[in-house]
Amino acid sequence: MSRGQEPGGSTAGRTAEPPDEVDHRILAELRDNGRISMSALAERVGVSRATAYSRVASLVADGVITGFGARVDPLKVGFGICTLVFVTVRPRTWASFRRRVAEMSQVEYCAVTTGQHDAMLLVRAREVAEVHAFVTEVLAVLPEIRAVESVLVMDEVVRRPYLLPGDSAGSGGAGVSAGPAQPVGMTRFIRAGDGHAGLEPL
Repeated sequence: MSRGQEPGGSTAGRTAEPPDEVDHRILAELRDNGRISMSALAERVGVSRATAYSRVASLVADGVITGFGARVDPLKVGFGICTLVFVTVRPRTWASFRRRVAEMSQVEYCAVTTGQHDAMLLVRAREVAEVHAFVTEVLAVLPEIRAVESVLVMDEVVRRPYLLPGDSAGSGGAGVSAGPAQPVGMTRFIRAGDGHAGLEPL
């Protein structure tokens, strides 16, 4: 569905168009309240209800909006420990590493990275002992993994569902205020790959 096309119109030969300013305003509103009604969304963005509806439908059809869901506070559901786990993957084992990580329920997010480590996992747990067991008894023993290093997150200062072009520093950070920086402390696991994983203050 092209931008501004009314619902029910023909989609034959449709090509995706990049989001424009109206789309960005819609996405900004949905970021704050994904359950907002189309009438309220249209009013806040400054377009008709039909336009708001068709714009959202286009963003979904074009794959810009990939889904809708609730955002949950990890602390409220019992996950008081957040850990960044950095792993070094052995060559030629990436396919099996990806499959294994995708099956790990403890992993909230995983990304392949550049630099000293090959990938980063975000792991949530109820207590430090669970993280220690996961790192030393699940990750470190995998044949695909050569080394593991974990950093306990002491304070999550900013966490957003997604960013938009208008949020960048170069544009003045429109619509987003992170507030004053907060001092944070860290504790890290020494490498499990060295055979003596444990906690070490930074």
